[in-house]
Amino acid sequence: MVAAFATFRIWDQGGRDERRAAEAIVILGAAQYDGRPSPVFEARLSHAVALYKAGIAPLLVVTGGKVEGDRTTEAAAARAYAVAHGVPEAAILSEDGGRTTLESLEHVRELFRGRGLSSAVFVSDRTHMLRVLRIATDEGIVAWGSPTATSPIDTNVAWQVEATLHELGALGVYYLGGGHLITDEGADPGG
Repeated sequence: MVAAFATFRIWDQGGRDERRAAEAIVILGAAQYDGRPSPVFEARLSHAVALYKAGIAPLLVVTGGKVEGDRTTEAAAARAYAVAHGVPEAAILSEDGGRTTLESLEHVRELFRGRGLSSAVFVSDRTHMLRVLRIATDEGIVAWGSPTATSPIDTNVAWQVEATLHELGALGVYYLGGGHLITDEGADPGG
């Protein structure tokens, strides 16, 4: 019953585009290959650049670190993509220390605090949006979701099922690990 409800919530949130005026657009990182965004990451970036050009927010925040063996970060690949597609470098902020959604959003929280920002439209895949928005809200960010509608994940039922199962597990780990639900200090007991 819980899994069925969570699955419904994942797809319900992923089906909603809540774009509105905000202080920033935050793009969640995904795989990059030697500085070239993967097709999944490129879909996110293309959507975020379109939102920026539509005037949704004056800033783009690119996220994502690197794994062992990478020569660059997801954030650096995202920055290069955005600049190549007409976003001024001065309008791009980077979070390149996070290797997970939670770590990236904790770093985004600190970036926002340092700049006096409090609201953002978050861009990721449909299945990822519920968890992204839950964590961002727990981090004290006023958050809305605008999932990409062109992700390769959406073109294959098996990939959709795999992504949904991944999110069910990740949400379970986040909630069972405590997230920010059991602390007042903002520390992450589940990290």
